[in-house]
Amino acid sequence: MTGTTECSVAPALSELVTDFLDQVWNQGRTDLADRYVAADLIQHNPCLPDGREPLIQLIDGLRQRFPLARFLIRRMAAQGDLVFAHSLFTTGPDDRGIAVIDVFRIADGLIAEHWDLRESMPETSVGGRDIL
Repeated sequence: MTGTTECSVAPALSELVTDFLDQVWNQGRTDLADRYVAADLIQHNPCLPDGREPLIQLIDGLRQRFPLARFLIRRMAAQGDLVFAHSLFTTGPDDRGIAVIDVFRIADGLIAEHWDLRESMPETSVGGRDIL
């Protein structure tokens, strides 16, 4: 991609991921997952098999247990066909949460591949700074 094209594409890809996290995860609208996620999603999370359906089942099950679960995006970047989201995931107002870095590869307007890293939010840090 040229710099000009990449700059014009990046906001659209970031918006796709932002809308996915808000609509499907935060609002539990898994009925909209086909607008955001490819049916043959390649999943690098070691706890999930490939495909959109296992992801929908995970979200539905998690939201059934934790109806207030949500991602709060702190920062996002895009390069080429990749979108990186650095978020705080919480299951409710009393949960310190988990810092999450998601990497999404977008193809044909849908999330086609996903990687993620998670770390529980510590109460303190040696440097005195929040990990988010």
